[in-house]
Amino acid sequence: MTEIHRAFAREIAQKHLDSGDPLGWFEDLYLQAGENASIIPWADLEPNPNLIDWLNQTGTIGPGQALKVGSGLGDDAEELSRRGFETTAFDISESAIVWGRRRFPQSSVSYIHADLFSAPIEWEAKFDFVLESYTLQVLSPNLRADAVRCIVSFVKPEGTLLVITRGREPNDSEGMMPWPLTKDELSLFEYHGLKKLCFEDYMDSEDPPVRRFRVNYRRK
Repeated sequence: MTEIHRAFAREIAQKHLDSGDPLGWFEDLYLQAGENASIIPWADLEPNPNLIDWLNQTGTIGPGQALKVGSGLGDDAEELSRRGFETTAFDISESAIVWGRRRFPQSSVSYIHADLFSAPIEWEAKFDFVLESYTLQVLSPNLRADAVRCIVSFVKPEGTLLVITRGREPNDSEGMMPWPLTKDELSLFEYHGLKKLCFEDYMDSEDPPVRRFRVNYRRK
């Protein structure tokens, strides 16, 4: 993805933030992208390599119920399905959901148009494995605490949550969207009842490399 496309996404996001609509920019971005996935900053049209690496390291496979938070164009959800999970994937953008279904017409993944902050009540404590990758970092900071609480609610007792995000130190500049998270922000997952099993802080293989936090939690 070029810096021009990043700037385009940031411009759309800022317009909605300035108008008091911090979530509307996701649908706007997918609509304006049309069929051009390169305009979507997180759409690589392949599973997240940071997810693949973790799944391979831990040997995590189904069966079980899995949930992908912010499904985008569906690649991560399809990977979880391929590894044996009965997978649900949701996105606040209806256009993203339609696009994902169109990309994988024979998929067993259940793609659902839903808002993280008003998700179906039947999802509460339902999922054995929940994946949050790159959603928190594109939410404005004032929404993150509520977003963490909502994500935790999906994890069943003894279930697993995997979080993958950009990371920074508290005194580092937030920079431009996507905004890296601090370790203190991620500690909210523990405040809401999860146990941290493993916290990885590393530079990924992007060019240039990006600092990532990858955290594995379990519901007590």
